[in-house]
Amino acid sequence: MAYGLARRELRPRVPLRHGEGDKYRLTSIEGLAALSLDALSSVAYGPEAIVLVLIAAGTGALTATLPVTLVIAALLAVLVVSYGQVIAVHPDGGGAYAVAKKDLGPSVSLLAAASLVVDYVLTVTVSLAAGAASLASAFPSLGPHLLAICLIGLALLTAVNLRGVAESARVLMLPTALFVVSILGIVVLGLLRGHPVAVVGTAHPVHATEGLGVLLLLKAFSSGCSALTGVEAIANGVPSFRDPRVRRAQRTELMLGALLGLMLIGMALLIRRDEVAPRGGVTVLAQLTAGAYGTGWPYYATNLIVTLALALAANTSFGGLPVLMSLLARDHRLPHFFGLRAERPVYRWGVVALALLAMLLLIAVDADTHRMIPLFAIGVFIGFSVSQIGLVRHWAGARPPGWLRRAALNGIGAVLTVVAGVVLLATKFLEGAWVVVVIIPLLMLLFSRIQRYYTEVGRELGLGETPPPLSVADSLVIVPVGEVSRLTRHGLQAALSLGHEVVAVAVHADPAKVRTLKASWDRWDPGVRLDVIDSPRRSLVEPLVEYVRRAAEGGRQVAVLIPEVEPLHRRYQLLQNQRGLLLATVLRARTDVVVCVVPYRLGL
Repeated sequence: MAYGLARRELRPRVPLRHGEGDKYRLTSIEGLAALSLDALSSVAYGPEAIVLVLIAAGTGALTATLPVTLVIAALLAVLVVSYGQVIAVHPDGGGAYAVAKKDLGPSVSLLAAASLVVDYVLTVTVSLAAGAASLASAFPSLGPHLLAICLIGLALLTAVNLRGVAESARVLMLPTALFVVSILGIVVLGLLRGHPVAVVGTAHPVHATEGLGVLLLLKAFSSGCSALTGVEAIANGVPSFRDPRVRRAQRTELMLGALLGLMLIGMALLIRRDEVAPRGGVTVLAQLTAGAYGTGWPYYATNLIVTLALALAANTSFGGLPVLMSLLARDHRLPHFFGLRAERPVYRWGVVALALLAMLLLIAVDADTHRMIPLFAIGVFIGFSVSQIGLVRHWAGARPPGWLRRAALNGIGAVLTVVAGVVLLATKFLEGAWVVVVIIPLLMLLFSRIQRYYTEVGRELGLGETPPPLSVADSLVIVPVGEVSRLTRHGLQAALSLGHEVVAVAVHADPAKVRTLKASWDRWDPGVRLDVIDSPRRSLVEPLVEYVRRAAEGGRQVAVLIPEVEPLHRRYQLLQNQRGLLLATVLRARTDVVVCVVPYRLGL
């Protein structure tokens, strides 16, 4: 109470390690930057996908762009609300995988996991390849180096994400803000102007090859739904948010839905009003940019911002896939090291695995966006459908207040996503979608085989069972030696603390060296028996392994303790003989004895 200050309760504080605490987790705005750029940047190719389908019925069919986009926007609203529910029901992340595991059974959860893995990897590769292609459009001299550009971008994203999701979010906040402002500027200025300010690209003659029927509209709808990829990433990355993480993640999902829907509908209005058709050398977004800003510096600046956004959209996968892989590891469906986190709250093994898979795919397709686009949306629509159907099952089982309304909403969403996915698969099957049909079952088989292995290991180890009582057995510690030295003393000293009986074993082919060793041993007299093995073939490993095998006969507990010199500086490591490490490797492979390597640290 001194000096009028109120008495404060003193509580012991445990200092946080680097990477712990809310400082290294996402706010809602940071989450929008880190996990939503994939979905937001899809406006660069989603509306164009609709136009490319509808133009087959002639320029007059482009008026259907707006109705198709409105249906997609309605589906977007359903998905945003649904994933808000997924976030609340499954706050540990996982999205469609978590829903399927809880409500639809193990087989469907494997399907959801495999489809999400495919979608995340393709998100990285498509985003990087599209960004590189856009950059090469502005600077044609970079055209022959698209693969190198993609790999450099992938390396930079990997390095940033290995430092933590929060750091990557801060890096992405400015590009995300510039992209959103640029696209909204195109929509607002374009609608305020009575006609396009400028026209870019070369005109192509349009020949109608089919009529505007239901099938064509379904194809346009399914192609345009590529603009919805990435909507699920926030639900998959809920653990990355600060507390209260559920509320923050739901708020981020709503912001994503509002921004994406506004941009899609605004661009569809411009396409319909100005009858924007595909032109040579430019994208539909570039035409809308020129129509709103003209061909001055804002036009080039916007194209560069779009290029950067497409490249950085790959970061969505780095925020979502490592979390999903950690959940799979926790369920014994991936190697357990994928569940390990570094001091910073990031699953680094998942980040590295995603980077390697993306690198292999980019090299395989030579960073060609068009070869990957047919594969892109199949996986995400499987995830959409699974999560919607799973939530219907959840509401029907739990029956909370208002469950019927929620189940109806998710049921409508499931019908729409299933229809879109089936049409997309049917229309893109021969263009490369068949690859996904093959890869997803293979991934499901891989997950199930890994889970079966862990189950068998648990059975052999008796996990969950009470083991039999311990039995104390006579033990022998064998120490391989070469000559009498401080290294020998170091090894024997350690061995005497481990077992009842210790024996030193030397392998020599020269009788003179054997006599010298025995004389030195007798003078030293360490109180440990020395056995010398004659090796006429000058082999060290084989005679020792055979000696150890004989010593271990009858079930005796045997340990081999190998003293090994360890230099202070790594550059001297190659100067040491590696016979100790070789012996340890062979003993582990051929015997069941305990193998220990004891380092003797040098001062140089």
